[in-house]
Amino acid sequence: MTLVAALALAGCDANSAREIRVVGSSTVFPFTTSVAEAYVNQDGSRRPPVVESIGTGAGIKRFCDGAGWEFPDIVNASRRIKRSEYDLCEKNGVGAILEVQIGVDGVALAEANDGPKLQLSKRDIYLALAANPGGKPNAAKTWHDVNASLPAVPIQVMGPPSTSGTRDALVELILEPGCAEAEANAHALKAAEDKGPYDKLCKRIRDDGAYIDKGENDNLIVQGLAQNPNAVGVFGYSYLEENANRLHGVPIDGIAPSYASIAGGAYPGARPLFLYVKQRHLRAVPGLNDFVMLYTTMWGPGGTLVKRGLIAAPDAVRARSLAIVRQGIALDPAGLH
Repeated sequence: MTLVAALALAGCDANSAREIRVVGSSTVFPFTTSVAEAYVNQDGSRRPPVVESIGTGAGIKRFCDGAGWEFPDIVNASRRIKRSEYDLCEKNGVGAILEVQIGVDGVALAEANDGPKLQLSKRDIYLALAANPGGKPNAAKTWHDVNASLPAVPIQVMGPPSTSGTRDALVELILEPGCAEAEANAHALKAAEDKGPYDKLCKRIRDDGAYIDKGENDNLIVQGLAQNPNAVGVFGYSYLEENANRLHGVPIDGIAPSYASIAGGAYPGARPLFLYVKQRHLRAVPGLNDFVMLYTTMWGPGGTLVKRGLIAAPDAVRARSLAIVRQGIALDPAGLH
């Protein structure tokens, strides 16, 4: 049975058909929720979209499980889809996918306003959080242990789980460059055919309690920082901006997370945010195309999503994303890693 026929069994209009379903990133969650609210406010007869925050990795897996009534229409992603994930979608008959960059974000490190006012480098963060710096289990207990100029404050970093795109971005944008600075053999290991030794040295986060997995609810990290002023939190920039009255960003290599530093690419943790949309569902799920089009009207400078903490993408990126949505341009997997 085709997807269109399957959906037709449930009814012919938006009232009788199922709701729009979105899964994925906790970072993108508040933005998609805002669009969902606006979508319903436009027409009170519409069924509210269901938006679940389960993390980028878990969201893409569920998104790629198949096409049809029981599968999500959209996945929120705080990193780009991997080639292996795209191949899973293809294997399960998902069909063409639209890759829509909705804006820019930063992997922000933050502490309570009465915290120790840390100033960190990518090297410091690597030496504090990597599981095996120097090829040995991490024994650093305090920030002073990794850099003599830092205070003897215990290393306690609250962050997202391994299923999170934010954690992936932390590793890719901060830990790996820090590893390249701290480890003389990092470049050679990265170039080797066997990636295992490189991953063990540069990408694995310690699991002895210094890094505290707080799940996919970033508000729990915010609450944790309020309770423990010496801790550092890791989350998307919008959560920092939303809680600016009680939190401040930790500068990395002298650059603090801010709208300007992230939009301009100066902040080391800057990264793009995406929606992935099933092309077949756009034709079959009532209201889905309208929902995605509404997104494009809310992500510009001064738009509703920017007021919620999104950083607007450059003009050329927004124009390309709008063209992808309007024309239904499918993602070419050739450029994926």
